Amino acid sequence: MKKIVQLIKGESSHWRNQNQLTKEKFAWQDEYFAVSVSESMIENVRNYIKNQEKHHQKKTFVEEYQEFIENIILKN
Repeated sequence: MKKIVQLIKGESSHWRNQNQLTKEKFAWQDEYFAVSVSESMIENVRNYIKNQEKHHQKKTFVEEYQEFIENIILKN
């Protein structure tokens, strides 16, 4: 899985920079977090991504991640 993500990140950032889609050079962060979602939740995920900057003004990624993990543990 790690190799797949590495290839996707490398190729996508290369393509983005070659096509000059941003003024500055684009680079992915070193770490990543991946989950799968059901088809019925796709619109919710899209909205979350669109509003993450605003969302993380209220709660940090670490706080949100911890809450996510706690919810999974409580449900199992």
